[in-house]
Amino acid sequence: MSNIVVFVGSMRKGGNTDLLVQAFCKGAKRKNTIDIISVADYKVNPCTGCNSCFTKKGNKCFQNDDMNLIYDKLKTADVLVVASPVYFYSISAQLKAIIDRLHNPMRNEFKIKRLALLLVGAADLPNLFDSIKAQYQLTLDFFGLENIGMVLVRGVKNKCDIKGNIALKRAYDLGLSIE
Repeated sequence: MSNIVVFVGSMRKGGNTDLLVQAFCKGAKRKNTIDIISVADYKVNPCTGCNSCFTKKGNKCFQNDDMNLIYDKLKTADVLVVASPVYFYSISAQLKAIIDRLHNPMRNEFKIKRLALLLVGAADLPNLFDSIKAQYQLTLDFFGLENIGMVLVRGVKNKCDIKGNIALKRAYDLGLSIE
């Protein structure tokens, strides 16, 4: 049994990213605990790069926002799943703010060993996800994390376009595979 934290990078509740995450969680909850962190529910400011968190007691960021709640949840996670819509070949700005705030040395307290990626994009371009996959691989390499899977969905633009897509089954199966 693993403790899974899922970052949901879409501000649109009930959209394609949400539906993909729901399918993943349906499979994962059979053997694991899941904590969903949706950017729509948390207010997180971007990192300013001041590095004050490196010198403050407890590595506390000077910004008083919801990132402290997220740090607490990540301290108990074994698995992190990053789910996002793709905007201009990148994850959403709101999710990027959360990820950038992991620059904090508090991340050294995390016991996360495995990482998964769920992406949804409107375009059908074969290289749509390449830039995100490159960042993902760099993260895996830098932190020595295990890639437990990716579900990458092209051609889903409008809300609920993903319904009936085989990717929902693949996300469910990925969730089910985690122990």
